[in-house]
Amino acid sequence: MSSMNIEQARLNMIEYQIRPCEVLDQNVLDLLYAVKREDFVPPAYRMLAFSDLEVPIGHGERMWQPKLEARILQELVVKPTDLVLEVGTGSGYFAALLAYRAQHVYSVEINADLKTSAEANLRRAGIQNVTLELGDGALGWTKHAPYDIIVLTGSTPELPQQLLQQLKPGGRLFSVVGKPPVMAARLVTCTGSGVYNSIDVLETRIAPLTNALTGERFSF
Repeated sequence: MSSMNIEQARLNMIEYQIRPCEVLDQNVLDLLYAVKREDFVPPAYRMLAFSDLEVPIGHGERMWQPKLEARILQELVVKPTDLVLEVGTGSGYFAALLAYRAQHVYSVEINADLKTSAEANLRRAGIQNVTLELGDGALGWTKHAPYDIIVLTGSTPELPQQLLQQLKPGGRLFSVVGKPPVMAARLVTCTGSGVYNSIDVLETRIAPLTNALTGERFSF
């Protein structure tokens, strides 16, 4: 794909997938031009970088659809002072989007190969305020807590209390909660110590987080 075709494909993605999904925040739309999605897609799938699909990234994992990425960014309202935890790095693309707006992103990935390739993707993109750590973040990551934003990139049947406890007052947590076929993209805001306000933004289905469905969890 030539650079001209790539820019046309990016524009089409924004106009025909993302705007119709009620993403109208210019800051979010600008980010989609700034962070090159095609650089985070495995070379074999580069032609699909702007498609309305979950692009495979290996090890059975997939990137979110572009419209979900954009909608979640819009809902989170990332600020320059925000400390972010992302559970499930995947390709590193969503971490990159968060990092452009936040002070620092800690991203936890359970698969060593994905962590290595995400590190290479972020390095190529010149993003320096993301720290990738290897481990199971299904119950959060107490090491750098509390956080202003927590994002789970896989679904969970229910939201573990431990995750909510790692939010600062005013902090926001995004997760897809439920079991197929009914799942909700949920935004939880910590409105005070131990007080949480939850809204379901939209219905969507994504694959579960590793270990989200089992009782065997380890926190570090």
